[in-house]
Amino acid sequence: MTDSADSPSFRLAYVPGVTPAKWVRTWEERLPGVPLALVQVTPAEACDVLRDGRADAGLVRLPVDRAVFSAIPLYTETTVVVVPKDHLLTAADEVTLEDLADEVVLHPLDDVLGWDRPPGEAAFERPATTADAVELVAANIGVLVVPQSLARLHHRRDLTYRTVVDAPQSGVALSWPEDATTDLVEDFIGIVRGRTVNSTRGRAPQQDRQDRPKPDQKREPRKSGAGRTGGTAARGRTGSAKTGGAKSGGSKAGGGKGAGAKRGTGKPRRRS
Repeated sequence: MTDSADSPSFRLAYVPGVTPAKWVRTWEERLPGVPLALVQVTPAEACDVLRDGRADAGLVRLPVDRAVFSAIPLYTETTVVVVPKDHLLTAADEVTLEDLADEVVLHPLDDVLGWDRPPGEAAFERPATTADAVELVAANIGVLVVPQSLARLHHRRDLTYRTVVDAPQSGVALSWPEDATTDLVEDFIGIVRGRTVNSTRGRAPQQDRQDRPKPDQKREPRKSGAGRTGGTAARGRTGSAKTGGAKSGGSKAGGGKGAGAKRGTGKPRRRS
């Protein structure tokens, strides 16, 4: 969402159980001048918030209406059953729906697993929310089947959970209105897909590739460098000639430590 041409901002909706923190940190590192505001929504109101423009994109639970919204699936959650710590089901590391056949399985009105009727026996009435259902589990009224992130979100010391291997699962996706794919939405898509800062939307890398020489392209040697190299070699040859002249002439300047200098000054000393 852009407040004005000079002060852009981005609003990200997210549903309970989804943790956008790592993506928000990356956004703040890459776009420090564009504030990102988080908007917490319930699964039921997520689509309305996106459709009405109260958020630019959202981390929502699937399914979404693909005729209205674009969506990029991010991950699928493990499904668990929440039970008291002393419940018989805790004797196993994993359970099946058949293991829940004799249990009162709570079915909150904000259920996100999408089944018409959970396994087991139905409770007298449906709790309004998942949080209410967790309270009923703590009161030994029944058990609750939810995505693992919601079990963690509503963690209590007197409750635990076990994986339900054959239960429906909940998928999480990044979604936004089909007709509102802005540059900032594209930036966030790049972040959740793990693109590097230089590969986001492919703009910078393409320009960089045009500026770089191809791997098999030979560079012409720089004349200034060649001149300096030639000058050094020339100076080396000149220095050698001067040194050689000093040695053959037998002057005092040439009477250094060189072998030629010693041979040139030895004979006159013997004649005297």
